[in-house]
Amino acid sequence: MSDESRAAFFDGTAEQYDADPFHGSVAEALVEPLPDAPGLVLDVATGTGFAAYAALRLKPARVLAVDLSPAMVARAEAKAAAQDPDGRIEWRVGPAVPMPAEDHSADIVLCASSLHFLGAVAFADWLRVLKPGGRLAFSVVSGARFKPSGPFAEFVPNDLSFPLDEAGAAALAKDFVDVSAKTFTVDDGERVRSVFVVHATAP
Repeated sequence: MSDESRAAFFDGTAEQYDADPFHGSVAEALVEPLPDAPGLVLDVATGTGFAAYAALRLKPARVLAVDLSPAMVARAEAKAAAQDPDGRIEWRVGPAVPMPAEDHSADIVLCASSLHFLGAVAFADWLRVLKPGGRLAFSVVSGARFKPSGPFAEFVPNDLSFPLDEAGAAALAKDFVDVSAKTFTVDDGERVRSVFVVHATAP
């Protein structure tokens, strides 16, 4: 499937994306345990910017947020005046794998609610861009819950087996060290949703 087709698909979801608070909750869970004052933070497949904005609490020197969807990035950037008055986030439209960053240049890589669209190829790129000792934080859907079907399934790569438990989620980051995974659940009173939240360190 072409990048243009993928971008068009996600463009079509951009208007409603911010209406789902679960994405923001996942982003906050990813950022919460990370160290303060990083140099460069990369937000992979930023969507409407939840993780990029959450990362500002760490007081980074710079955040680079990339997404294939122009509509997603436009919605993210529209929030910058209120949420990023210092202009620390750079927004860029384009493929998020590979990230447009130099080798071993990033202190933190974030990927919130997007790994199931990127596939296993993302992990090699995250190792490439992270400094030794740099931190990775990503969320991943449960294979027991995530059952893509219809046209949606075409956007999910088949090179990644979705984990069934925390051990399986941690195993995805097999080339990293100090890996931890936990189940992150939100019950909004109407439905219960959960993903695995994984933190790891580049060797």
